Amino acid sequence: MKIAIVCDKNINDEEKRMVEAVKNAVSKKYDCEVVQFDENFINKIKGFDFVFNLSNKGGKETIQVHVPALLDLLNIPYTSSNAYSHSLCLDKITTKIIMQHYNIPTPRFYVYDLGQTPEKIDNGTFIVKPPREGSARGISKDSVVDNLKALQKMVKYIHEEFKQPALVEEFIDGKELSVGIIGNGDSLEVLPILEIDFSTLPEGLERFYSYNVKHNYGEMTNYICPARISNNVKEKLEFYAKKLFRVLNLRDYARMDVRIRDDEIYFLEVNSAPQLVPVYSDITKMAKAAGYEYDDLILKILEISMERWELK
Repeated sequence: MKIAIVCDKNINDEEKRMVEAVKNAVSKKYDCEVVQFDENFINKIKGFDFVFNLSNKGGKETIQVHVPALLDLLNIPYTSSNAYSHSLCLDKITTKIIMQHYNIPTPRFYVYDLGQTPEKIDNGTFIVKPPREGSARGISKDSVVDNLKALQKMVKYIHEEFKQPALVEEFIDGKELSVGIIGNGDSLEVLPILEIDFSTLPEGLERFYSYNVKHNYGEMTNYICPARISNNVKEKLEFYAKKLFRVLNLRDYARMDVRIRDDEIYFLEVNSAPQLVPVYSDITKMAKAAGYEYDDLILKILEISMERWELK
């Protein structure tokens, strides 16, 4: 079997490290080659039997959907979710509506479409986000608001900077957790839950994943795995995470952002194609705590995907 490790073109150093690490892991058992997703992708990919999909870019308005959509068209099996499921998770508003429908706990929220201006603010503290961005783009210290003037300012910023609706979500001041899942069907495995501890950051810096914190203070952030939570909270988290994985029709692996306040769980968003950078990526930290070395994790993802496609 010939396997393609598909990645985006013009990737950064971190992504290059991920692609090389995945290739090294897969090559231990299979014949594999790195293939870039570019204008000649369709012609290049036809010679492969299976794809380990690492693409999460492409297109001006949508990302992550192009490679699985084309592979479906060409009838080439691949790891991770299909274009439909990626689309649901790429829009935080859509994801939260689905959570509400299936009674999966998520913070209360409001949406202001382009051109709409808030005329009031409820009691409490809120965080204003662009719904279709990743890696904390558009989120800063100023994103957390508790008065109408600040809310109006941030909604206007999201509209003008991202040309997207503004998602206004209740800010949950509590523990930040990351939940990783690998598997399919009845064999879903929730990895040890990761706690992201911001208490070690410099004084005055925001205690949540803003763009600044995520990209400039990662080494100063404290990661605790397994998380410091009660068994009751852990069991509820695992139950809701598996439920969310299934209702979104996710496949092979995914990661979910959660906050906990007074032992109450709030799911924030879902990453249907989390990065697999050795050591750095959250899901690799959780896998390590579960006893998976990096190569073990990559081969497990590949082989559960093959099983799903009935190739093994």
